[in-house]
Amino acid sequence: MKNRPYHHGDLATELLARAEQTLREKGAAALSLRELAREIGVSPAAPSRHFKSKQALLDALALGGFERLAEATAASQREVGESFAERLDAAARAYVGFTLANAALVDLMFSVKHSPEASEALRAAAGRWSEQLFELIGAGQRRGEVREGAPERVTLPVFAALHGYAGLAVSGMLPAEMAEHGLDDVIASILRQCRPE
Repeated sequence: MKNRPYHHGDLATELLARAEQTLREKGAAALSLRELAREIGVSPAAPSRHFKSKQALLDALALGGFERLAEATAASQREVGESFAERLDAAARAYVGFTLANAALVDLMFSVKHSPEASEALRAAAGRWSEQLFELIGAGQRRGEVREGAPERVTLPVFAALHGYAGLAVSGMLPAEMAEHGLDDVIASILRQCRPE
């Protein structure tokens, strides 16, 4: 029997990369620390130095996903105008683009963060991303471009519309004629819904 090495240059990073690939190709149920170790060529015990369980690996994947989503959202706001419409448009396209490119990861992110076993770091990362949306709405309210109300309550229908649209797009449920301009229509509807009364 061939002995596999325990040590690896950056095993945690390699495990996460392989795990995300498996998630994308086969789903979360197919993830196994033992199988990942075999694929990478390290001993079956090696992953436990970084991830004590499959749940810890799932948490780490979701945490990384929220961090990347927060960065994509922040990047969308750097080269955009000051108006709420411009900022919302950029943030919406960043969210939908991220979701389309990482559908399995986004599913994991939004399911694992609600798990009782979710780490505090994961909950904090999800909260940081949510705060970006609340701040976008709050800034629009301060400029008089968004209706009054608790930012969390104004944000919920915005997120629901974007998440719903992304889900339809990922599942292939959008007819081709709707896919081309569908996001434009969703953003226009959100902007109408957010206008001051």
